[in-house]
Amino acid sequence: MNFSEPDAVEALARDALSKHVVIGGPARVNRDLIRDMAGLGLFAPFFSKGVGGTGDGSISATVLCAVREGLARVSTEASTAFATQIGGIFVALRHALPEARQEWVPKVVSGEAVSAVCLTEPELGSDLASMAMPAEKADGGWSLSGTKTWIMKAPDADIYTVFARTSGSGAKGITAFLVPRSSPGLTGEAIDALWPDRVGNMHFDKVFVPDSHVIGPVGEGFKIGMGIFDAFRPSVGAHSVGLAEAALRASVAYAKERKAFGQPIGGFQAVSHLLAEMATQLQAARLLVYDAARAYDEADRRRLGPASSMAKLFASQAGQFVVDAAVQIHGAAGLQRGHLVEHLYREVRPARIYEGTDQIQREIIARGLLAERRGN
Repeated sequence: MNFSEPDAVEALARDALSKHVVIGGPARVNRDLIRDMAGLGLFAPFFSKGVGGTGDGSISATVLCAVREGLARVSTEASTAFATQIGGIFVALRHALPEARQEWVPKVVSGEAVSAVCLTEPELGSDLASMAMPAEKADGGWSLSGTKTWIMKAPDADIYTVFARTSGSGAKGITAFLVPRSSPGLTGEAIDALWPDRVGNMHFDKVFVPDSHVIGPVGEGFKIGMGIFDAFRPSVGAHSVGLAEAALRASVAYAKERKAFGQPIGGFQAVSHLLAEMATQLQAARLLVYDAARAYDEADRRRLGPASSMAKLFASQAGQFVVDAAVQIHGAAGLQRGHLVEHLYREVRPARIYEGTDQIQREIIARGLLAERRGN
């Protein structure tokens, strides 16, 4: 199966995953969907053979983007589940000790276990280097206390990659831990949000994590985490592109069928030109996304940060424009709970916030520009 082509992924998803598509239902962790995606081999290429994968343990950002775009055209839930399942455990694949890696990574690759990442704190959003939740040294491990919030798949995930402060301040004092949901003192609850995906809080009350479940060197969690997240940021844009493609297709079909004043509404310039603008912004976003993915795959470190931020910024905004226009074209029908474009409207908005807000992306782009100018 060629996972580098969104069309191929879309065809696979439409054939095998459409049965899981539920629009307008309650947010949930769909374990049957995750197991079916594992059965289709969607996770395996990103993991090495020793942990149940088929790859070499490296990440192709281009393939990540292609899979997310193709899935999002059919099911935004599948696209999000794909990203969190891989992203939630990949830090452990790269940096965890063999005991913890062998215990958990194969379960995630097979879909037996659901993974998630705990980063954001109630008083902290985009400034991750300032996270404050403490991890204190204990006999044989560490004790974690505090709250993490806006966690995808919480509180239902089985294994969490948790970032906490082990010393000092700033990025150097952050360490990553692998924490099972069954750990004593770990509780959580779902957040009732506009977002159609499952999100929640996790509370740590002196949760003990053995030294065997520390991920990477103590104090290096921020560095290893950001290294992995660099690969995933363009795929947020790909998710927006995929769902916007679904919105555009629905709008074109509706414009051909819906009649007003004796003709299909697509015959009115106000509608046809809006469709043209939707298609143009969508294609521009797609090109930016795959350009950023190529920068990661080619290890172009100078270009990667700004390119990824441009891709996420533009694609999430273009996605919102396209979906908003789709609602306008559909009229009142597009506001009905359970309608495709209503679902996409709720799905597209969070993409401008998670994994770095629009404002943070602009800051990264501007810093790159100014540093480049100073270098000249």
